[in-house]
Amino acid sequence: MTTKQSPTLYGIENSNRKPKDFWGKNQFNSSFPVSLACYMRDQGWTAQYLHVDENLDISIREIPFDEVFNSNKKNTELTFNFESKFDPYQQYTTDDIKNIDLVVADGVIPIRPLEIKLTAVPDQATHNLEEVFWGPEIVVRPASTSYAALGIFHNIHADLELARSIIEPTAQKIKQWGNKYEISAHFPKLMRMLDNFQLTFHVKQQPFLMQIVWKTKGKQPYLNDNAFDIFVWSDYALCRLFIKNSRKELGNGDLNRFERSTARFSRFLYEATTRGTVPLKSIYTEMAFDLQTDKELAANGRITNKYLQSERLLQPLVHKDHLFNIILNEGETLLSPERRLDQSVYIQAIIDGKIAP
Repeated sequence: MTTKQSPTLYGIENSNRKPKDFWGKNQFNSSFPVSLACYMRDQGWTAQYLHVDENLDISIREIPFDEVFNSNKKNTELTFNFESKFDPYQQYTTDDIKNIDLVVADGVIPIRPLEIKLTAVPDQATHNLEEVFWGPEIVVRPASTSYAALGIFHNIHADLELARSIIEPTAQKIKQWGNKYEISAHFPKLMRMLDNFQLTFHVKQQPFLMQIVWKTKGKQPYLNDNAFDIFVWSDYALCRLFIKNSRKELGNGDLNRFERSTARFSRFLYEATTRGTVPLKSIYTEMAFDLQTDKELAANGRITNKYLQSERLLQPLVHKDHLFNIILNEGETLLSPERRLDQSVYIQAIIDGKIAP
């Protein structure tokens, strides 16, 4: 008699999350993307990499998952720790750096921190447009931008004096970083400062945010035939997203979320390059600027389409027929179909005859 195997996800064998915990309300949205990445990696497929080029544009190219995970070891030899701290960054602040969505580890050695976003195509802003203009909404937490900034500082640490020479002349003129009128008055110079910084150091960028796109048939919950793909943003590209979408000319103190993120990143670099450590908590509490504090920024599909637009956004690489090579041993029966991706997976399982209607 064959023993029935427990539900699980492909590729995740070593983890702080047990297979029984892959399916929960706040777990599946990160467990499934990691499993998808492991599956694509073993198929020899690549991710799409959004990075900052020498012209300060967000460009896109293919990237192997070895580079995403920062290891050429097999999936089964890596450890995937969800909602964990990337301890090497703690030295740069006296505040708690908190958890990031995923820390890839080689044994007990952390080798790559990654944020994970599971995003649907099309979103509410693009579903009524031509398909080529469809895009996903991406919502970024303060923890994401702070982790990106910590990684950027970590990788320029050997060039601290050069970085300081770029940042200090402009940033030291700001006396009250929490004063939106002062920030607004200095904003054009801050943007030029960040342009100079990214132009100088963009060769040190690294994969940071793994954005999984899952495509449906318009607003319907049915999976598109070409259903899944992975786009990876570098830390510089994520920062470039809010820098490029900030207004160059301000003055009246009316800052939006993109501009707040730009100002916070500017202060982070100033504190880091002049003092060596950063008061993370102060940056995020003192520089709220009357905006919602639990969300750093949001970009709808009309904005993200400009950066993700490619053949693989139009036709994602992973066909829906691969879905149950990723979700294993009837794991779909543990999902909650009232949530959108869960619902699409559940419906697909019914269509494939895996679940009785």
